Amino acid sequence: MFNKAAMLSRQTSKWLQAAKQPKIERTQSQLMRLDRSIIEGLQDIVSLLEEQLKPLVQSELSLLVDILYRPELLFPAATDARKRCENGGFIKRLIKHTEKLLEEKEEKLCVKVLRTLREMMAIDPEYGEKGDALRNNLLARYFGKSFIQKPETVEIGVSHSAPVTHGPGAKLLSRAGRTLHEIQSHLDREGASDLVVELVIKSVHSPSIFVEAIELGIALLEGGNPIIQKSVYNKLMGGDLSQSFFKVFYDKMKDAQQEIKSTVTVNTSDIAAKAHEDKEQNKEIEKISRKRTSGKPNGIVITDELREELNQAASSTVQAYANVRNLASGDDASNNAALGSALEDMIAEKLERHRTGTSGTERDEGQLSAKVLVMQPILRFLQLLCENHNRDLQNFLRNQNNKTNFNLVSETLMFLDCICGSTTGGLGLLGLYINEHNVALINQTLETLTEYCQGPCHDNQNCIATHESNGLDIITALILNDINPLGKTRMDLVLELKNNASKLLLAIMESRGDSENAERIMYNMNPKQLVDVACRAFHQESLDDDGDTDDSSTDGEEGVSPKEVGHNIYILCHQLAQHNKELASMLKPSEQNNADPKINKALQYYATHTAQIEIVRHDRTLEQIVFPIPEICELITLDTKIKVLHTTERDDQGSKVSDFFERTEDMFNEMKWQKKLRGQPVLFWMSSYMSLWSNILFNCAVLINLIVAFFYPFVDSVPKLSSHLSALIWTVMLSSAVIVITLPRESGIRTLVASTILRLIFSIGPKPTLWLLGFLTVVLKVVHLISIIGNQGTLTKSLEQIVTNVELLYHISYLIFCVLGICMHPFFYSVLLFDVVYREETLLNVIRSVTRNGRSIILTAVLALILVYMFSIIGFMFFKDDFLVTVDENLASSYVTENVDTCNAVDNERCEATETVSRYIHEAHEKDTLAEVINVGGELKERACDSLVMCIVTTLNQGLRNGGGIGDILRAPSSTEPLFVARVVYDLLFFFIVIIIVLNLIFGVIIDTFADLRSEKQQKELILKNTCFICGLNRSSFDNKTVSFEEHVKHEHNMWHYLYFIVLVKVKDPTEFTGPESYVYAMVKDRNLDWFPRLRAKSLAADEGEGEQVELRSLQSQLESTQQLVKCLSQQLTELRDQMTEQRKQKQRLGLLNSASAFLHNVPA
Repeated sequence: MFNKAAMLSRQTSKWLQAAKQPKIERTQSQLMRLDRSIIEGLQDIVSLLEEQLKPLVQSELSLLVDILYRPELLFPAATDARKRCENGGFIKRLIKHTEKLLEEKEEKLCVKVLRTLREMMAIDPEYGEKGDALRNNLLARYFGKSFIQKPETVEIGVSHSAPVTHGPGAKLLSRAGRTLHEIQSHLDREGASDLVVELVIKSVHSPSIFVEAIELGIALLEGGNPIIQKSVYNKLMGGDLSQSFFKVFYDKMKDAQQEIKSTVTVNTSDIAAKAHEDKEQNKEIEKISRKRTSGKPNGIVITDELREELNQAASSTVQAYANVRNLASGDDASNNAALGSALEDMIAEKLERHRTGTSGTERDEGQLSAKVLVMQPILRFLQLLCENHNRDLQNFLRNQNNKTNFNLVSETLMFLDCICGSTTGGLGLLGLYINEHNVALINQTLETLTEYCQGPCHDNQNCIATHESNGLDIITALILNDINPLGKTRMDLVLELKNNASKLLLAIMESRGDSENAERIMYNMNPKQLVDVACRAFHQESLDDDGDTDDSSTDGEEGVSPKEVGHNIYILCHQLAQHNKELASMLKPSEQNNADPKINKALQYYATHTAQIEIVRHDRTLEQIVFPIPEICELITLDTKIKVLHTTERDDQGSKVSDFFERTEDMFNEMKWQKKLRGQPVLFWMSSYMSLWSNILFNCAVLINLIVAFFYPFVDSVPKLSSHLSALIWTVMLSSAVIVITLPRESGIRTLVASTILRLIFSIGPKPTLWLLGFLTVVLKVVHLISIIGNQGTLTKSLEQIVTNVELLYHISYLIFCVLGICMHPFFYSVLLFDVVYREETLLNVIRSVTRNGRSIILTAVLALILVYMFSIIGFMFFKDDFLVTVDENLASSYVTENVDTCNAVDNERCEATETVSRYIHEAHEKDTLAEVINVGGELKERACDSLVMCIVTTLNQGLRNGGGIGDILRAPSSTEPLFVARVVYDLLFFFIVIIIVLNLIFGVIIDTFADLRSEKQQKELILKNTCFICGLNRSSFDNKTVSFEEHVKHEHNMWHYLYFIVLVKVKDPTEFTGPESYVYAMVKDRNLDWFPRLRAKSLAADEGEGEQVELRSLQSQLESTQQLVKCLSQQLTELRDQMTEQRKQKQRLGLLNSASAFLHNVPA
């Protein structure tokens, strides 16, 4: 910067010297050109100074925020001022002072304090190298050099909340050294949330304070900070603040609606055509500006104060232009006029550029009045109050339980109704009321309404769905209708509008067991039109791709993708199709000839990229979720899927979910690695053919060992081959080459390779051919190893994981034996054939049958050794003379002797070596005095039990290898010998104990293990075939049901859909979560598996409900018939009782008459 200043001073001195020189007569045009060049040079210098000073001024102004982060560092340690400022004392007093400023009507200062507090939560801007250097110098002056070296050691307060690792709250503010969530919580503890509430209530007559208070609340609530939400809720619940607080918003909404009704404007075709022409004219300018801004951020933040200072500097520069002009021109009036005109032209151009560059957005926003524009921060603030599905505040916005309730949910819907023009005309003219100036406000309204409903909040859903205004009709019209003329110039805004409208309709139907809201949505909706909108959005993506690449590169990053919008509308169709059969039939791709191929293509794409699962909520109810599959999920390899499917173990309850959930993190890491792998074409190509490299290596190993087996030891001469066989080989090789070129098949390739190798063997010899094949095997194994490392991302793992990776160690060992086969000896190639065990599952089970119960086998073998040892001791004690083993004469000594005799003096060294070997053999034979050789019947027999060691070795070697035990090789005793019976018992005991029992025990363990492995494999296959991986229901549970087992496993409880949903909640912004997604995200974070259904399915519950209804109907009919029967019986009993009463009365009357007659008869006359 000082170099620039020196250059400026030198240039100015040159101009002054030039002005003092004698005047030279010039023409008018020369003077104008000279003046213009001088003015342009001055303008360049001023522009350079502005460019240099802007970041410096802004960086100096930003220090106030740094001081507010740590105000106590301005004071010496252990002082009273420092103690007062520590732990947020200064911020707390500043916040209290802000309330007093409003009471004292110091609005400007109050606004400045509120902006400063908001800047404490702003993302750090860039000031350039010089700006950062100036900041560091000033920070070192205020806080000391130690702060610059270790700024992270300074604490701003103790946070009592859980750390945020995901979403906007996790953004790190480098100046504060803390995350946004921590700064928000720190300001909340000092009373910032209460300040927002107080200022909103008290700023009824101060719009600027109200807007700044709302902006501060938005900054505090950014990311849906639950601590701030709770503080605001508690503040409003105390006293009568809630009524006054919500009345302010209610009045603002009413004023905005009234303002829209009084100043409504309609875009006619002429206005649309004019706007279209303006867009075409400014298209190139916008492209250039976008390229400049997207290439390198300037990092300059221009505030109102800075803009005012720059304008003052510009006016001072104009005065400087005038002074220079007067010095150069003297009293020449004509020159003055020329200079004045040139100066005025330059300044006019500069002002025009400044006006178009900085005030364009202000003029655009000027199309809406202030009463309407204030709704955008209000709606954003209300949205953030309900962010992360805060149920208390969602209900509180609708009903405050006060004497006068302000239903902001209904008012928000009525505002949407008003701004979209439905109060002034039909929905067909919707596009005439939506323009580039109010579309952002409509989007914000839709997002706020969506946040009201998600969670779910059923009361708010019902409030919106059953409102007396035609709010649902407007939302559906936003999706179905073409928003023209806006759609012709800014299709990205229209797509964002449709996307938010579809999300709102999904939120209204979220987590509802009834069909009321869905039926209300479908009441005035054409199903075919809804499907067409989704399909058109799908093909809009391809149209954009075929368009201008510059536009796609600049606009595509900020706007929403048309395919994403279409996908959300398709999910809306999927949800509505559950309650509308016509819509459900339209979503199925049609194979008829008259079907539109574009619609079929779009529906097939949406169907393959949409998944559904069922989860268990807190109240143990099942809920179906339909969601788009994230793109990263398509990168999981097929080998991983097969491995997880077949190797996932069941827990004690018979569920595979726990083991599957433990593997989800590894699969997610594999997806991320596969995404990185796509950026490395060579490594990705190698990894794509990993199985091919393995097959080629195995075939090479077989060919190499065939050459070694047939031609080893190798000779220097080339094998001879008859002409007929040679011609046959050539014919086979050429014909197979033609077949491979025309019809490439695996059998043709193998024939070509085999014939080529045969031709090489009989052309250059087997040894060079073996070397070529060995070198090819080493190269292919290196490629195979690289493909394995690249496919699995081995190098990204820890050293412990790499060392304990059995698969990687196996392939490294394979490569080592390949190298040893080339460098050391070809017999090392034989080890490569064991690869067949690694490749085949059946052979692996054979090996596992021995290794699985290895401990049992080893212990049984130890028992066999102990028994052999005992039998050896008994044999040594009593049957030493019976251990006679048949031996054969060693012919090596005679061969050596003959070889020594044939030696001559020509090969003297070889003769000496042979004599040494023969002499060693003879000496060893003569010194072997322990073994006595006996000639029995022409056979040579040797005593094998003269020592206990030899007796043990003989018993172990001969006894275990002979089918009849040790008795087969012992001398057959005579029946007259005294130890004949003992010998028989010895032989039989060895046979039964060692041969029959012990060895069969070992064989039995191996066979049983193999049988268990086979049964386990069959059981696993049976479970995979007949049991749901997720819920564990058997195939029989779906017999005679509306949903088959295959449909249940493929659509309702697809195990990979659950993986995709877990990945979705990990990659999605938490502020965009729906209610079920938030619930599952919390469960996954806590590693809680209760959200997985267990032995439950929604389709079975529906069938059971229908069955229960049938049973209830039958029971009801039976009950009615029983009631009729009871009624009939009761009537009959009543009649019978009446008859019995009548009969009793008659009998009583007859009894009275009889007694009266008898009495009269007995009376004396």
